[in-house]
This record gives sequence, structure tokens and C-alpha cells, in this order.
Amino acid sequence: MKKLYSTIAAAVFAATVTMPTADACTRLVYLGPDNTVLTGRSMDFSIDIPANLWIFPRGMERSGQVGPNSITWQSKYGSVAASSWDISTPDGMNEKGLVANMLWLVASEYPEFDARGDTPGLTISAWGQYALDNFATVAEAVAFFQDEPFAIVSDFIPGTDKFTTVHLSLSDASGDSAIFEYIGGKLVVHHSRDYQVMTNDPPFEQQLAIKSYWDTVPGKAFLPGTGKAADRFVRASYYLDMIPQTSNPQIAAASVFSVVRNVSVPYGIGTPEEPHLSNTRWRVVADQSNLVYYFENVLTPNVVWVDFANVDFSANAPVKKLALDQGEIYAGEASAYFAASAPFEFKGL
Repeated sequence: MKKLYSTIAAAVFAATVTMPTADACTRLVYLGPDNTVLTGRSMDFSIDIPANLWIFPRGMERSGQVGPNSITWQSKYGSVAASSWDISTPDGMNEKGLVANMLWLVASEYPEFDARGDTPGLTISAWGQYALDNFATVAEAVAFFQDEPFAIVSDFIPGTDKFTTVHLSLSDASGDSAIFEYIGGKLVVHHSRDYQVMTNDPPFEQQLAIKSYWDTVPGKAFLPGTGKAADRFVRASYYLDMIPQTSNPQIAAASVFSVVRNVSVPYGIGTPEEPHLSNTRWRVVADQSNLVYYFENVLTPNVVWVDFANVDFSANAPVKKLALDQGEIYAGEASAYFAASAPFEFKGL
């Protein structure tokens, strides 16, 4: 046993010591019986990242927000989204059960964007929302994005020195998953139902290599316990396989939340020397089988959720907002508390 722990410790050190610093997040997909699918994620960040919940109907006219050479589109599907600073959609689910999650990835390097060139652009802040607006399934999104019909255009987060570097994960109501990363200026797509867990860094190909090692280690004997991305990946993978296999929506949601909380970083953790240990700000569990979107802010004592059965996504319906960024407290099914609002503007150039 002592030899086992020594071997594990050496491998963990090798996998994490050279890992670049990053703001941390974890995403996982639960595949249960009777086509039960839920996606959970934590939003971990080194600075406060205030979130509000939004209801976006079908038929919204959108722009890529990068100047005259921006793409334009009209939303095909309605969605519920969590915003960041009301300038971006880092998380959300549309009415077909497609879930989009954006997570930090330091290694991201996007193609050069020519504002006067032939390739139009899309601000990175709207990347997730574009997917929610346009696709019902992961396969549809993969077929579209892999041809790179437009450039993803990034910029600094307003008021900070943080240049936005994220990768995008999508999952759908069938349990299919895909991760989209820009490595060395090239789009890399990882597409498989087996890709249930991802964190921020390292790039997903390396995350799979780390998982292949830990698959040989009995989780009941040893699990890595730090807040580093590689350790969170291992714990999320292990516990995702251990939680109850059920089609009961209440138990399934509670089980997924329990795993997301296990891989969350305690509030107040994080120093300038180790920004990769960024505390969790909020958590989401999206029930793609029953179309319920759960949201939990760590600074408030309750979980709120939106049952899509109570939402009007028709093209003539108003955009609605549930303000949560000033410490507002709600509990339970909250669709009745959303108020009509002008849509926020995605941060662009």
C-alpha cells in the first residue's frame, strides 16, 4: 500500500506541477436510466463574477458584435441562460435540452481576425449563446462548427488584465457531448458520449491522458483532494460513476449537485500566487430530460430553478430577467419572478 501511494503521488505531481495557472471550473454529464441526462457545472473565478438568469425567446435578432464584419442570426430556439456581468452567456440550456458551458482554458489561442477580411467574426462572449440559439443536438453543432464558418474573436474582460481564453462544451438530451477548443489557432473538436467530465486546464486531450492513468487506481483507496484541475477531474469522474443510477428527477438533480459541490473550491480560497485555486462563485445543474434549469449562488442559501413548462419561448414573448447579482434571494421554482427586460449586449470589440 505504501508503494501504491508513492506511485500515485509521483504521478499526480508530474501531471500538475507544470500546469499553467487558470481560473477553475468543472463540468460533468450524468447518464442515468430511462434516458435521464443532466449536466452540472461549477463556475470558479478569481474575482467576483456576478450572474443573473435570463429567458430568451425564439426569433431574437443577434449580431457577432465585432464590427461591420460580424455574423448575424435569428435565434431558432428559446433558452434560459446564466449571464456573467450581463455581457456574456457562459452557461445555459435551450428548449431542446442542449446545454452550453464555457470554461477557462489558458492554452486557448484563437485565429487572427481581420475586420476587413472574408471571414466574419463572433465575439467569444456570445459563443455559447450562438449554440443555444441555433442547435438542438450536439451532432448538429459539431457538423456546423467544424467547418469554421466564422472566427471566434476574444478580448480582455472589461476592467481587468484577463484576456478571455475559454473552451466550449456542449451536451444534449440524448447524452451526447462535445468539447470545442482552439489550440495553436486551430479548432480541435472532441466528440463522444463518453466525454462526461471536463475541467479547465490542461487541454482536453491531456485531461483524457490523466484519466487513463487514474482509471487504474481504486478510488476507494485514494483520490486526489486539491482544487487543481487535474484533481477535480479525477474526483468528478469517480463520483459520477458512484452516485445513484436513477430516473427520479429529484434524486438525480441532488446527486449531480452533490458531485459539483464535491469538486467546488471553498469560498475565500485563492491567492495571487495561485489563481488556479479560484473559489466557486455559482453552480448549475441542467436537467435535460425534464427541461429544468437549477442555479445556486454560493453567497445565498437557496437553490432556484426554472421549469421550462412554465416559460413562454414563443417569438412574440418578451425577454425576461431574474436579477440575482445584488444579493437577491429566491427559492424554488422562480419563473414567475422573472421580469420583462431589455436583453443585455454581448461584449465585443
